[in-house]
Amino acid sequence: MDKKGILIVVSGFSGSGKGTLMKALMKKYPENYALSISATTRQPREGETDGKEYFFISKEEFEKMIANSELIEYAKYVENYYGTPRDYVERQLESGKDVILEIEIQGALKVKKAFPDTLLLFITPPTAQELRSRLVGRGTETLDVIESRMDRACEEAEGMDQYDYLIVNDDLDTCVEEVHQIIRGEHHRSTRNTGFMEKIKEDLNSLKGEK
Repeated sequence: MDKKGILIVVSGFSGSGKGTLMKALMKKYPENYALSISATTRQPREGETDGKEYFFISKEEFEKMIANSELIEYAKYVENYYGTPRDYVERQLESGKDVILEIEIQGALKVKKAFPDTLLLFITPPTAQELRSRLVGRGTETLDVIESRMDRACEEAEGMDQYDYLIVNDDLDTCVEEVHQIIRGEHHRSTRNTGFMEKIKEDLNSLKGEK
């Protein structure tokens, strides 16, 4: 079987719990996954550390990375840039780890275009009301920002059908297991194992020739 890692893009509405879900997945299965760290021009939230949640860089630094083709994708979201550094992702995939990118829908579709084998997962709460409750409950944003995130969610909902799997994040533990099993199953997809299949065909034919 192919030992190379799978590139996985996880998107979801702001407040869907995708960050919490990814942390729980990484904690339960640290040997399987590498969480790609995005670069961003937004200010750190309380408790966030540079190089852990994000690489916090200036607009000038970010635009230099764009110019040097050092990003797999990038997008502008609520007046800030977000992007995925290429080098880290490629090294992790080659080492056999499945690399998870937690990015917005614009970036997800760019990655899928550049890397057609990418697995796209969309995370959503069970209801729109639950989404709003989670955003309010975070206590990190003003009501104006919450409204803009809800408006954005309406736009993002239009792109949900372009993802391979839809994950309803109701119970965290159940959701972690669902995501893990989906990714495990992807490793067995025939299109991801063309090298293995060609080798089996060759071996079968050579054995047939020995008769």
